[in-house]
Amino acid sequence: MYSLSHVNGGCVKIDFFNPVIDSKEYHPNFERLLPDKYINARRLFNDWASGFSDRDGKLVKEFQSTFNSTFWEVYLYAAFKEMDFKIDLSNAAPDFLINKCCADIIIEATICNSALGKVPEWDRTDDYQRSIPKRFWELNKEAMIRINNSIISKVKKYEKSYRKLSHVKGKPFVIALAPFEQRFFNLQNDRPIRAVLYDEYVNEDIALDHPELYPDGPPTENLGFVEKGNGAEIPLGIFNDNQYECLSAVIFNNAATFSKLQALANKKGGKVMISSTWSTPPDGKVKHIEKWSSDYEEKITDGLMIFHNPFAKNKIEPELFRAERVCQVYPGDEDWTLIFENYEDRLLTRTAYTF
Repeated sequence: MYSLSHVNGGCVKIDFFNPVIDSKEYHPNFERLLPDKYINARRLFNDWASGFSDRDGKLVKEFQSTFNSTFWEVYLYAAFKEMDFKIDLSNAAPDFLINKCCADIIIEATICNSALGKVPEWDRTDDYQRSIPKRFWELNKEAMIRINNSIISKVKKYEKSYRKLSHVKGKPFVIALAPFEQRFFNLQNDRPIRAVLYDEYVNEDIALDHPELYPDGPPTENLGFVEKGNGAEIPLGIFNDNQYECLSAVIFNNAATFSKLQALANKKGGKVMISSTWSTPPDGKVKHIEKWSSDYEEKITDGLMIFHNPFAKNKIEPELFRAERVCQVYPGDEDWTLIFENYEDRLLTRTAYTF
């Protein structure tokens, strides 16, 4: 049984960190958070989840044994509350029905896991620091493959079962996706997801190799496809025609990690150094910031990106997700030119170092 810390306003508050499984079954990410130095972050996570529904009675067990998917769902729940959505958790599936301004939106949360035989994201073996990438093609390529797999899998689930449900019919369907497919996934930002959805790949490597040629930033390329290890080609640009018209948008955040909790939870003490990069207005110049958490400013919604499908059958008004530093990509004019809202003013990456 999970621990109920208290009942507040009729909502049960769950203690996700009270052990309910044998320590041998702990997910490495969960086990890392048990030392006392993370107590403020643990408390904030429980606050995020206040009112969250444990629909199958396995929520805490799954958090402690598999971690990432439950962390992502709780983060989304807290972020939707912050953005003033009404949240309906009464249905077994999909994960959320959210509402604002009389508009209902169906949300299915999912994550990218590492491929079979690949190094998992939680691996911290001796070569970890030496493995931090200086160039990003290999990281982005792996992310594209895993992101594509996750999206297509959930679209198939929608077509097979979700679309038939009475509370889903006729409503926009959104996949909320978090990348946990490899070490250093937090560095990918929008590069892989933008390529998968629109076939627009921002080639940072070429700009790093030849900075004199790209004073205004790295170029954007149309790759057409990405090749798997077995030679199979995965087409890119799934939002460039009506093949996936059932999918209204994709929500994404590569910075929704435990370090966000550390950044937000330690405002009054706690030796936590936050290292972050931001795209800064007016031209999107990248700025690196290192500050103690007591002096650092970040919101729960920082890092959120919403990518709209121009060919969606049930479109979503960008106004519903509009918020400070929340990036949205959506069609603007009759030529389907994409608008990148807040692209020059947003969180790119963030890491926390706890002492």
